[in-house]
Amino acid sequence: MLTHASLTPELALSSNIPDNLKAIATKVYAGQRITFEEGLTLYKEADLAFVGTLANFIREKKNGNYVYFNHNFHVEPTNICVYTCSFCSYSRLIKQREQGWELSVDQIMDVIKKYDGQAVTEVHITGGVVPKQDLNFYTELFTRIKKHRPELHIKALTPVEFHYIFKKAKLSYAEGLKIMREAGLDSLPGGGAEIFDKDLRDKIAGGKCSSEEWLSIHEIWHGMGAQSNATMLYGHIETFEHRVDHMDRLRNLQDKTKGFNAFIPLKFRNKENEMAHVPEVSVIEDLRNYAIARIYLDNFQHIKAYWAMIGRNTAQLSLNFGTDDLDGTIDDTTKIYSMAGSEEQNPKLSTSQLVDLIKAVGRIPVERDTLYHIVKDYSLVQP
Repeated sequence: MLTHASLTPELALSSNIPDNLKAIATKVYAGQRITFEEGLTLYKEADLAFVGTLANFIREKKNGNYVYFNHNFHVEPTNICVYTCSFCSYSRLIKQREQGWELSVDQIMDVIKKYDGQAVTEVHITGGVVPKQDLNFYTELFTRIKKHRPELHIKALTPVEFHYIFKKAKLSYAEGLKIMREAGLDSLPGGGAEIFDKDLRDKIAGGKCSSEEWLSIHEIWHGMGAQSNATMLYGHIETFEHRVDHMDRLRNLQDKTKGFNAFIPLKFRNKENEMAHVPEVSVIEDLRNYAIARIYLDNFQHIKAYWAMIGRNTAQLSLNFGTDDLDGTIDDTTKIYSMAGSEEQNPKLSTSQLVDLIKAVGRIPVERDTLYHIVKDYSLVQP
C-alpha cells in the first residue's frame, strides 16, 4: 500500500504517464478546475498512485497538515421507516416495528443528558421516517435540547426526512426550514443524497425525495446563511459516470451557495439488505474514490472519511489520499453501518485514540467544532 512518503508530484508528470493524465495533473498543479470528462478519465484510467498524488497535493494546499475531528455523539430517533431502500440494512417497515425502536422526545432527552459534563460539541440526529415524528416532534426536541444545553450544536435530519415532515405539515421547504432553525437546528448532516441519477435513485431508493428536491433543500438552507454537508453512496450498482454526475451537481451548487462544509463518500455495505448479492468494492477503490473526490470537488474545503463506516484502518490510509477529516468520537451511538456489516461493530474512539491514529501517519490532529472552528491543536497539547 502506498504511503504519503511514496507520493511525489514528479510521479504525476513523469514520462511514462499518458498525455491525457499528464494534462489533468498540469491543471491540478496550476489550481485549475478539471472537467466532467477529465473526472471520468481519472476513474477509468488513473491508478491509485496517480490520483493519490494529486489529491494529496490539493489536501495540503487547502488544509496544510491538519486532520480534523470533533467530540460528537449520535441520536437515532427510530429505525422504523416508511421507505424501503434496497441498500439499507438499518430500517424496518412500520409493520415490523417490533424489530426496531421509536424514541420519544423524553427518551431522546435522556440520551442528551447522559453527556452532561462531557466535552461534546455536537449531537448528530437522523434516522428513519415515521408519521408521528413530525414537525411538532422535532421542534419540541430541538427547543428542549437548546434549553437544556444551549452551546450543543444540533446537526440533524436529511432532506428525505424534511421532505416527508414538511409535506405532512403542508409547508414549503422554506417555511419548514425557517421553523426548524428557529427551534434550534444548527446544520444539516448531508445524508439521503445516495446517488443523484434519477433512474438509479428510483431503483435503489424509490419513493424518497428526488435529487432535485435534495439539492433544493440544501440550497434554501444555505440561503438562510446556514451550512451543511453532502454525501454520496458509492460502490453498489452505479457507474463511474454516475459518480462524476453526482459530484458535478454538488460542485455546481457549491459554486452558487458556498454552503457545504464537507463531502463524505459513503461506502455501500452489503450485509442484511436487498442488495446483499452485490459485492463490496475493494479498499483500493475506496482510496481512489476519496482521491478523485478531492480532485473534482475543488470548491469543497474538506473531504471526510467517516471511520465508523469504512473502518479506522482504511480511514487512516485515506489521510494520504485526499481526506482531512475523520468525523468524531461517536461513542458507540450509531447503528446504521454496524448493522450493514462495517468493520466497526461498536464505533467508539477516545480522543487519545483519534490523536494517535492521526499522528501515526504524520498528520497534525486538530479538534474542531461542527463548522470547523479550531477547538484544540494537538501538536501543541496532549490529549
